[in-house]
Amino acid sequence: MTSNKKNKAAFLWDESFLWGLMAYKALCTSGLPFELIRAEDIRKGALDEYPMLFVPGGWASNKSGALGEKGLDAIRQFVEKGGSYLGFCGGAGLATNARGCLGLLDVDRKPTNERVPSFSGRIELKLHEHEIWTADSPAVISKDSIEDDLPIVTHKTSGIYHAWWPSQFTIKDSNIKVLASYGKAMPDSFSSDLNVGDVRNSCSWHELEEQYKINLDPGKLFDEPAVIEGKYGRGRVMISLVHFDTQGDPEGAQALERIWSYLGGLVPASEKNTATVVSCGREKDAVRVAGELYAISRELVSLGERNFLWFWRNAMLLHWRRGVRGLEYNTLFIMIREIFEQARNGSDISVDDLKMIRRPLKEFALKAAKLLVLERFEMQKGNFMTFADCDNPEVRVLRGELFSASKSHGGRFKELLDITDSCLIRILTGNEG
Repeated sequence: MTSNKKNKAAFLWDESFLWGLMAYKALCTSGLPFELIRAEDIRKGALDEYPMLFVPGGWASNKSGALGEKGLDAIRQFVEKGGSYLGFCGGAGLATNARGCLGLLDVDRKPTNERVPSFSGRIELKLHEHEIWTADSPAVISKDSIEDDLPIVTHKTSGIYHAWWPSQFTIKDSNIKVLASYGKAMPDSFSSDLNVGDVRNSCSWHELEEQYKINLDPGKLFDEPAVIEGKYGRGRVMISLVHFDTQGDPEGAQALERIWSYLGGLVPASEKNTATVVSCGREKDAVRVAGELYAISRELVSLGERNFLWFWRNAMLLHWRRGVRGLEYNTLFIMIREIFEQARNGSDISVDDLKMIRRPLKEFALKAAKLLVLERFEMQKGNFMTFADCDNPEVRVLRGELFSASKSHGGRFKELLDITDSCLIRILTGNEG
């Protein structure tokens, strides 16, 4: 990456966690120029130095809280003066009219009872004409096109991308352009913990919705807006409920590159930096302590796997049964795994930072392991259970202590996550080019 901030996108890290790391790795793989910044930097006017702000997934309300009113105002001013804003999933929600959010676009988020709240996986997008969907090669002129004087398509009209538990939009401004809308969900996708292909072949979504008490049928997403664009002052705002930053997704990576070019005039770097492995005593200590943290978090994930509570969807994402806090365990493991990998690759890591994680992680893991087994037994009994509701009083107490009653991150987990995140961001910013 070059040192000129005008040649980079600002990447807001705060309250992104798993989704921030997923985006970070996708951008690094694609060689797209960016720089990690914090909410504090935005409050101090850092955005003036960049052409574009990227906000990855995560809870929009938590991002808003981290920014504060001064940070939110700084983003509004940045876009109003001509800067570009790109948001994925939670970063998309931050740009809407939702309470405490930016209001860059006159868009509301649908309430839970009107949307499909738990869809995840691959889904077809119907792509509306726009330069970010430009075809890879010149259009093939068919005989029918010549004889019938049909327009020659020079952009892609559909593609398969990934959505991970997205919200849904209600567009209130007719000037907002829909760049892509949902098509058909792929058979390997899920709604809650139900495989879409299996349900299509075997039973009725309506019956399952009666049992789960939420909307499950991914057909209810059909034709709903997935990627939209609008103006705020002189700036452009693009928000997506689709994760083009999904690891191992070549179509998503291609879309990312074109969006970077379209919104920021930014192109992939010609050279990529690589870490050099070193072996002095301080780094050996860091590898040892990071390895201990990794082993603790890995055992929690293994516990869930052997109790049939979750399985891996890809290298970054678990899929969990309804009734457990799978996202939280997933997030913690992936972040600690990254710290361990960074330590093994010779990154400059403070052993004291790692030791700050160790004690709260051990305490959390001890109680979380007990909770997971109890939750598995409740499922075994056939008892109805969601992440918030369970008749077992011991489960309720442990959940309240570890996660709080909030759907977004809370409790001891959030305290541990913040410590881990502080360590990780120091490592990643130290490794930026």
